[in-house]
Amino acid sequence: MGARETVEVTGHLMDSGILSRILDDIRHYGADYAIDELDVGHEADDPSSARITIEAEDAESLQRLLMRLQTRGVNQLDPGEAVVGVAERAGVLPDGFYSTTNLETRVCLDGLWYDVENPEMNCGLVVAAAPDGGTRVRTVPLSEVEVGMRVLVGASGILVSVPCQSTGDGATLAASDGDAVEKPQTVVVRQVADGMRWAKADGKRLLWVAGPEVVHTGAVPALVALIGAGFVDTLFAGNALATHDIESSLYGSTLGIDLSKAQGVEHGHEHHVRALNTVRKSGSIARAVAEGAVTSGIMHGLVTHDKQYVLVGSVRDDGPLPDVYTDVVDGQRAMRAEIHDIGYCVMLATQLYSVATANILPARVPLVCVDIDPRTVTKIADRGSNPGRGIVADVGLFLEQLALELVPDYRRA
Repeated sequence: MGARETVEVTGHLMDSGILSRILDDIRHYGADYAIDELDVGHEADDPSSARITIEAEDAESLQRLLMRLQTRGVNQLDPGEAVVGVAERAGVLPDGFYSTTNLETRVCLDGLWYDVENPEMNCGLVVAAAPDGGTRVRTVPLSEVEVGMRVLVGASGILVSVPCQSTGDGATLAASDGDAVEKPQTVVVRQVADGMRWAKADGKRLLWVAGPEVVHTGAVPALVALIGAGFVDTLFAGNALATHDIESSLYGSTLGIDLSKAQGVEHGHEHHVRALNTVRKSGSIARAVAEGAVTSGIMHGLVTHDKQYVLVGSVRDDGPLPDVYTDVVDGQRAMRAEIHDIGYCVMLATQLYSVATANILPARVPLVCVDIDPRTVTKIADRGSNPGRGIVADVGLFLEQLALELVPDYRRA
């Protein structure tokens, strides 16, 4: 006899394939299971529920499995009390620490339940004193672990909640969907626009994550129009998007390609580094805008409309721009600082920054990932449990249609 636990899960288990994935996870961890109860509902929209007894080789293996299953929204039937350990080294969580999901999470301590602050994937859970003298539980990434922190160990005393997803706006159009690219894009774009309007009407902020293809595809005017209309509150990107955007503003080219003619220009290879040098001479993007060195484009729009942006660098960057975080841990901190009151997230043609953002976004935030590469769409759709959708499309055309939906007087020049 190994270690046993009874778990339960509720949702659209059959049509979403969740139950199959749960059973696959159990087998993958070398455990066994027995389905004690299964209610598939009566109507098509009825949620299903299942109660499963799982048996692992030992208690440690069982705890690891329980954590894995919680990424699917599976909870213990009797969660009990959370177990607290202590971090003995900076940057190192205790053995057996609870590895977090991005789902809404609650923790039971001394018979009381506490909501976890800022649910985020792949972190630990720290118990600390609240400002009012009570108790708070929050996520902590490895880089922020300090000696003496009280960290939750194992999966006991922890419950997660999967956000509700409507079949209309929450469907994922990934590459595996046979008709994903055949669906009317105008309808999909209108649904995205509606989601953004609802988020703004609810007082929430809109987060965008963008790669340089936004510039290369000539979509800068559309995104600038969306910024001006109030549909961009924060932008996450790398050095490349900002640099190419500023090059376009200064020289009308991106990586030496004339955007109006879609062909290379003589000595155009210099434009990239000259654009970088112009901003570095000013000291910052905001100062370059204030001095009149940069007079158009995405970064100009963000600065003039007082919107936030976080630029995080990589080893391949030229320059980089003075605003770019060259320490990725500092960049992660800056991104986390902007993850508040976010009601909707749009990710455009950047796998690296989209995955990074999906990791830190709570699952309650709807997201849409747009990319011409189906692999990126699928990768983002498989990250976490955010109720989102993937759209296999050219980001330039997508942004044009979105601007037409959200900005009444927008017309492409």
